[in-house]
Amino acid sequence: MYKLTKWTTAAVAAMAVTAAAIPAVAADYPSRPITLVAPYGPGGAADLHARIVAGTAPKYLNHAVLAINKAGAAGSIGAFHVVRAKKDGYTLLSARVGSNAGVPAFNPSIPYKWDQFTFLGLTERNPFVLVVNAKSDIKTFKDFEAGIKAGKIKTYSSAGVGTLLHLAALVMADDMGLNPDQITHIPFKGGGKARAAIVGNQVHFLWQNLSGVIGAIRAGQLRALAITTGKRFKAVPDVPTVRELGYPNMEAIIGWSGIFGPPGLPKPVVDKWVSVLASLKKDRAFNKLIGNLGSIPDIRSPADTKAFVKNQYETFKKVVAKLKK
Repeated sequence: MYKLTKWTTAAVAAMAVTAAAIPAVAADYPSRPITLVAPYGPGGAADLHARIVAGTAPKYLNHAVLAINKAGAAGSIGAFHVVRAKKDGYTLLSARVGSNAGVPAFNPSIPYKWDQFTFLGLTERNPFVLVVNAKSDIKTFKDFEAGIKAGKIKTYSSAGVGTLLHLAALVMADDMGLNPDQITHIPFKGGGKARAAIVGNQVHFLWQNLSGVIGAIRAGQLRALAITTGKRFKAVPDVPTVRELGYPNMEAIIGWSGIFGPPGLPKPVVDKWVSVLASLKKDRAFNKLIGNLGSIPDIRSPADTKAFVKNQYETFKKVVAKLKK
């Protein structure tokens, strides 16, 4: 009895020390630089978002944020890297609609679920645009519509299977009454490479976040034919909306970014990021940089972010189910 009591007392004491140490470490968060993982390659929306956060959040954290790229498997490699990371808040995800809603909906065999993350907050939303090479004979959406229905326009690039760049083209084809096999998908490792393919005239068209192509549009490399907003967008006022063009279902295709962590992050870490994001909401530099990408700053609470992502995931599940019939 004595031995059991002694062992039990020692075990309880050890657990108490461990439990006390966890909040103490978390309360001191951060005490060193934080790594923010972009799950796609350089130049894409996830990468640009990560670098904006890395450039604006440190003054509210008193430590650096290091943006790194872990691309591959349509964003799932980088996302899974964060799922498996230590639950200490020093490895976070520059979450994207593709890696965190589209891919889980399209491919349930990936090693994580949409809700397996700690949701720290949404940061921005970004409409999608349909673009073609600026030297193309396709001048308007009507030209594009006629060409794709005639089979003259077929190939499109994306950031990977199940990404929103991929799903957008499938939704468009379905709305136009086309079979998915009437267009040819050419996936790349990230939005930057998908954009390079259309700039290099390797594919016929691309649906991508405005943030990922606005520079190429302004530089005269790409021509935008449609945008997935309910009304014309200030950053590209001459581009007609999908509603104007007769395809209102395409309004469901919208990009977004957030800051997510591995499951089970301590409350002090979550609270710190809620505070940081609240500061970024009022930060002129952050809002200007996000706006320059053609994005809409949209800081949301962890609970509202989770509800938003759940809605996105369920929307894409319905799209995928319809396309697989």
